[in-house]
Amino acid sequence: MNNPMKTNTSYMIKFGGILGGVSVIFALMLFTLDMHYGQEPLVNYVNYAISIGVIVLGIYTFRKDNEGFLSLSQAIKLGLGISLISAIIALVYTGLLMNVIEPTYMETVSELTKSKIIDENPEMTQEQLNAALDMMEKFQGFGVIAGFILIFSLFFGFLTSLVAGLILKKARPE
Repeated sequence: MNNPMKTNTSYMIKFGGILGGVSVIFALMLFTLDMHYGQEPLVNYVNYAISIGVIVLGIYTFRKDNEGFLSLSQAIKLGLGISLISAIIALVYTGLLMNVIEPTYMETVSELTKSKIIDENPEMTQEQLNAALDMMEKFQGFGVIAGFILIFSLFFGFLTSLVAGLILKKARPE
């Protein structure tokens, strides 16, 4: 059998690249349809389904290629690795979106968020609105956004790989 670390790494890179690539293609599709500002629940569900599908496929393929054996720790490592690679790809895309493709992206998001806050809270005072907008601005830098993307991707990858690992695990006989 191959070196497990090399094998794990190759699956992480392969399926992380697939997940990152599909996610970027999906994001570009949303961009061309001018849907990249909205937070429609269906868009989020499709993103989650893509992520779950690719992570589970990566873990399943690893198990199949390793004589049907898989430990829970291998599944979690694979899921986290796949999530990390795809998050790095997503960060590159996000950086390009915010700085090259649409440099006014964050300003547009701010305006849309401000309108949404005002629509949902018409009784809000100007002081409260300013406080909410100041708080929102603190979370709009690329570093903060990158941190959120990375943390959320790893957390989601951990949960997905934990469940997949519990379902797919099969110990080698002693």
